[in-house]
Amino acid sequence: ALLQNAMIIAGVVTLVQMFSIGPVGGKVPIVMGTSSGFLGVLNNTVAACGGGILAYGAIMGACIVGGIFESVLGAFLKPLRKFFPPIVTGSVVIAIGLSLLGVGINYFCGGSGKADYGSLPNLFLGFVVLVVIVLLKHFAPQKSILSSSAILFGILAGYVVAIIMTLTLPHTGIDADGVQYTYSWVVDFAQVKNAAWIAVPSFIGFGALSDVKITFQASAIIPIGIMFIVTAIETVGDISACIEGGMDREATDSELSGGVICDGLGSSFAALFGVLPNTSFSQNVGLVAMTKVVNRMALASGAVFLILCGLIPKLGALISIMPQAVLGGAAVMMFSSIVVSGIQLITKEKMTPRQLTIVSVALGVGYGMGANSGILAQAPHAFQLICGESGIVPAAFVAILLNVLLPKDDKAV
Repeated sequence: ALLQNAMIIAGVVTLVQMFSIGPVGGKVPIVMGTSSGFLGVLNNTVAACGGGILAYGAIMGACIVGGIFESVLGAFLKPLRKFFPPIVTGSVVIAIGLSLLGVGINYFCGGSGKADYGSLPNLFLGFVVLVVIVLLKHFAPQKSILSSSAILFGILAGYVVAIIMTLTLPHTGIDADGVQYTYSWVVDFAQVKNAAWIAVPSFIGFGALSDVKITFQASAIIPIGIMFIVTAIETVGDISACIEGGMDREATDSELSGGVICDGLGSSFAALFGVLPNTSFSQNVGLVAMTKVVNRMALASGAVFLILCGLIPKLGALISIMPQAVLGGAAVMMFSSIVVSGIQLITKEKMTPRQLTIVSVALGVGYGMGANSGILAQAPHAFQLICGESGIVPAAFVAILLNVLLPKDDKAV
């Protein structure tokens, strides 16, 4: 029920983000989805709120409050825009791309923690997808459907190859401890067979979620509220990267403000269905940067597909059984393109010693500290929650701070 609700809400909030309802939505080609960035703080919140269903209700209540708080930040984003010049947003965008590179390569190798991680079949699938994408992107007629949809066709090609491998090769192996496991590249059609044809989403307190009751506890609201500040910064970076990568310009005040407001209220709306916060998905930023497809009607078809996947579980299952190595073949290229978008942002003007210092320290110290969270083991717990999940937030903080403190330097290098 939660997976079903997550896909439906992601589709609905994506449509609002693209076409807007009043000030809610930036009218930008951003895809929204359930965020994994909150998992660290949520794991600690569960124990603090009593565990089980009681804690889940407290978490949903905190997400409602936190989402409203983020939307207020979005409404006042315009006067704060001076703190986000291209050198800052570019540094944040690069940090976002760098944080995703490890995710992409983990997909490529079959999925982190899998017994056959990095095996030849997984690498083969990833390379099949990557090669097909590169060939279609650069050898098919430009602006043709083969070129503009190269990533889709690459993923489909990898999926077909994975199905052929499933039908012709053994499904299991033996690990170093003598335990049998199923290869991660195997396509398990049993999940599709067992899935229902039609399902109706449930509100909290009704249907499949009838045992969950929304409560409001300070022990959940405070740490989750802090994370919504982090989310707002990431959303600013995602929108900046998407507009720069897809439209070759900077995001406007209304795009950033509306995008953050949608991010917040979309998360509050998601909580009513028992779904974790809905935020901008950096993965799709890379897709926009690669394809240059920014037509909102085209991207809205993806949002409608998400809704259909939620309403028709068999369709959702057909997508969910796709091997991670297939997705990884596309992901490694898409995520790298986010880094390139960040570089384009910071190099739109001639680099000065001041700008070089901001980027270097933000990525070297800020991103490096966040990406290696072990160095924060002795830091206050709240600081670990804010900075230890990824390098994006500390990189943004360092870039903003240096941009304010360093004297202006117009001497180009």
